[in-house]
Amino acid sequence: MGAEIILLGFGASLGAGLATGLGGLAVLPFRRLSKMTTDVLLGFSAGIMLAASFFSLLLPALTLAGQGQVGAAAGSSVVGAGFLTGGLALWMIHHYAPHERGLAVAEGAAVRSLAPVWLFVIAIALHNFPEGLAIGVGFGGGDVARGSVLAAGIALQNIPEGLAVAMALFARGYSRSVCVVMALLTGLVEPVGGLFGATAVTLFESLLPWALAFAAGAMIFVIADEIIPEINRREFERFGTFGLMLGFVLMMVLVAAFG
Repeated sequence: MGAEIILLGFGASLGAGLATGLGGLAVLPFRRLSKMTTDVLLGFSAGIMLAASFFSLLLPALTLAGQGQVGAAAGSSVVGAGFLTGGLALWMIHHYAPHERGLAVAEGAAVRSLAPVWLFVIAIALHNFPEGLAIGVGFGGGDVARGSVLAAGIALQNIPEGLAVAMALFARGYSRSVCVVMALLTGLVEPVGGLFGATAVTLFESLLPWALAFAAGAMIFVIADEIIPEINRREFERFGTFGLMLGFVLMMVLVAAFG
C-alpha cells in the first residue's frame, strides 16, 4: 500500500504540473494578455492556494494532531511549528536562490547576473515546489480524496499560471514553441515535490500533521511574500483581489463537495 500511495502522489503532482503546459498552449492563438486579465489570473491562483492551504492542509493537520496522545495544545503546537518551518524554508530558498519577484521579469526589469528567462523559470519553480509537496503529503497520509482534491485545485490554477509564463516569454521575443516548452518545464518541479512529500509521510506516518502544516506554511509564504504584493502593485489590483476571492471560493467548494 505504501508504494501505491507514493505512486499516486507522484502521478497526481505530475498531472498538476503538466497543467502548466496546457496553459502554455494557449499562447499559440493569442499575442498578448490584457493587464486586467493577468491581474485576475494572478489573484485566482493565490485564492486557490490560500484555500488549499487552509481547508486541505491546516485543518486536517489540526484534526490529526488532536487525535494523538499528546493533547490538543501540544498537537496544535506541532502544527504551528510545522507551519512556521515551511515559511522559513521558503524564505531561505528565496533569499539564497537568484530570482525576480512576481512578474517583474515579464515586464522588463533589468537583470545583471543570469539571463531573464532562467530567473523567471527559477521564480515559477519556487512557487511550484510547495504545491507539489502539498499534493504528495495529501496522498502520503493515505487520504486519496484529500490528495485528489488538492491535485485538481492546483492543476486548475496551474493552467492560467502556465499561460502567464508563456505570454511573458513571448512578449520578450521567444518563439511560441519555446514559450510552451518553458511553461511545461516550470510545472515539472511539482512531481519532484510530490514524490518527496508522499515518500516522507508514507515512511514516517507520525510526521503527517507536521508535514501538512509545513506544506501549508510554504504555500502561505509564497502568497503573502510574492503574489499579494504583486497584485497590489499592479494597475487592476481590485480585479486581482476579486480574482483571489473567486479562486478561494472555488477551491472551498471543491473541498466541501469532494474532499
